[in-house]
Amino acid sequence: MKAIRWIASAVAGCALIAGHAVAFAAERYPSKPIRIIVGGTAGSSPDVLARLIGNKLSDIWKQPVVVENRPGAGSVIAYNVVAKSTPDGYTLLLASPALAIQPAVSRNLPYDTLRDFAGVTEIGYSNVVVVVGPGLGVKSLKELVEYANARPGKMLNATGVPGGADYLTAERFKYFAGIKAKPVSFKGSVESLLEASTGRTHFSSTGLTAAMPLIQDGKLIPLVQLVPGLPNVPAAADVVPGWKPMGAQAIVVRAGTPMAIRQQLSKEVGRILAMPDIRERLANVAFHITPRTPEEHDKKLRADVAAFAAIVKEIGLQVN
Repeated sequence: MKAIRWIASAVAGCALIAGHAVAFAAERYPSKPIRIIVGGTAGSSPDVLARLIGNKLSDIWKQPVVVENRPGAGSVIAYNVVAKSTPDGYTLLLASPALAIQPAVSRNLPYDTLRDFAGVTEIGYSNVVVVVGPGLGVKSLKELVEYANARPGKMLNATGVPGGADYLTAERFKYFAGIKAKPVSFKGSVESLLEASTGRTHFSSTGLTAAMPLIQDGKLIPLVQLVPGLPNVPAAADVVPGWKPMGAQAIVVRAGTPMAIRQQLSKEVGRILAMPDIRERLANVAFHITPRTPEEHDKKLRADVAAFAAIVKEIGLQVN
C-alpha cells in the first residue's frame, strides 16, 4: 500500500514539474530569433504585412524577427517549409488565401492543410483591384469587356501562379465579368503588375497593397475594386456582383505548437493591428483588419477550404 502511495506521489510530482516546465517555457517565449515565412515576392501583400508585423514584434520582444520570402508553386514551397518545421512557435507563416485555395486546385500537396497547420490569428483581407496600363486606352470595366469581346482569343491577363490567391481571384473576376482571357503566370504580384503597366498583357488583378505605388505613379489605371477603398473607382458589388471577397491573410504555425504560445502570438499581433500607425497604413490601401483567436481562425479556415472547393467547381477551374 505504501509502495502504491509512493508511486502515485511520484507521478503527481512529475506531472507538477512538467506543468511548471511548460509554463516556464511559455513564459520565456520568445527566447531566440523568430522567422516569418512568406510565399510572395518582396512588395507583395503578404510580404508587406509580414514586415509591418515583424518589425513591431521585434520591438516588443527585443528579439530579431526575420522575414523569409519563398515564392513559387502557388506558395506551396513556403507553406511546406512551415509544415515541416519544429512546432515551437519560432517559424511562423504569413499565409494568403492560397492556404485555403490549394486543397481545391491541387491533389498532390506535400502537406495536409487542415492537419498540418494551426491557427494563430487572421489578419484581414486586401482590397483587390483590376488594373490596365495607360497605353491600352481603356478607362472603365465596361470598356474592358467591350475591348475583350472585340478580340476573342487574343486577351492576356497577368496573374500569379496556378493555385495561388491572385490566380483564383483573377479567374473568379473573369468568370463573373464575362471576360475570356488567357492567364499569363508570374511568380509574384509585382511582376504581374509590371507586365500590365507596360502593355505586354492587357490587365491584371491583385491586392491594392502591391498595386498602389504604380497607380499613384500613373503607370496603372484602376477599373474596379473588390470592396470600397479607392475614390472614384467602382466597387464589385455595383458592377460585378458575383465577385466577392473570399479568404484572408493570416498567421499560422505548424500543428502541435503549444496553445499557450499560439495565444500569446495572437494577442501580440492583435495589439499590433490596433496600433494607430498600423491601422492608418492599412486603411490607406483599404485593407480590412479582422483579427481572430487561434480557435476562431481554425474554424474559419475549415469553412474557407469548403467555400473555395465549391467556387472552383462552379467556375470549372481545372484541378491538377
